[in-house]
Amino acid sequence: ILTEHFIDPVQGPVVRQALEEQERRLANATEQADQAALKLTVAANNYRVARETFQNWLNTRRATERPEQDAELIARTRELDTLKAAERAAQRALETQQQARLDAQQAHARAAQKWDELERAALKAEEKARTAAEFRIFMYRLMLTLPLLVAAGWLFKHKRKGRNWPFVWGFVFFALFAFFVELVPYLPSYGGYVRYTVGIVLTFVVGRYAIVALQRYLARQREAEAMPDEKRRKSMSYDLALSRLAKSVCPGCERAVDRKDPTLDFCPHCGINLFDRCRNCNARKGAFARFCFACGTPALPDASLSP
Repeated sequence: ILTEHFIDPVQGPVVRQALEEQERRLANATEQADQAALKLTVAANNYRVARETFQNWLNTRRATERPEQDAELIARTRELDTLKAAERAAQRALETQQQARLDAQQAHARAAQKWDELERAALKAEEKARTAAEFRIFMYRLMLTLPLLVAAGWLFKHKRKGRNWPFVWGFVFFALFAFFVELVPYLPSYGGYVRYTVGIVLTFVVGRYAIVALQRYLARQREAEAMPDEKRRKSMSYDLALSRLAKSVCPGCERAVDRKDPTLDFCPHCGINLFDRCRNCNARKGAFARFCFACGTPALPDASLSP
């Protein structure tokens, strides 16, 4: 968008033409004034040199007192008068050109003021059009992004733990990318308040969700710790239990435990069974293992974990 596109189509060309004409007049008046100033300088110098020469001759005339030089005295005096008249004429010409330049400057200033008024109005119209265009682009992007966010929120709430969880999480990340890259940079600014508001809302929503999720997790942990040992182990995922044990944390309460301690068979924090004995070879093995590592005997059916 260019500012010139919003200049009044009727007054704009007229004012622009007048401004250009005044610029030419001002340039011409300035040139003429410079020429007149130079002529005045030349005339003043000529008069000054002639007067100095005359003054020297007059001093000599007074010293010699020669009456035959009176005619030359009159002639030199007339020559000085002529030079002085030329200097005065040059002075008047300079004053005339200075007045013309002043008039041209004032006319140019008035034309420039009118053009500035047109430009200010055009700038306001341009800003209004730019804001409308930005808002229109934002609405187009919102129409594309909002359904993605709604769908991602629904999938995250209801399907993130289903069998298609990789697709769900991929779609959620895609929707977040579309929101922060394709929508947020095009939010209307309005002094930054819109973006600040969006940031505050997002912080509140995400923070609230994190707090609620943490409270639910702690509640589930308390409920799990209150359940019998066998029931707790059956409700756990086999792979999740092994990954937690590999990190030396309890699969039940996720607190740190020393797996290398040969006397540690139960978690000292929640009491869940961590190690037991094989029913065939009596070797000490992990309570969550499905088979004995020493003889390969399957664990008891009631001690199996959920897949």
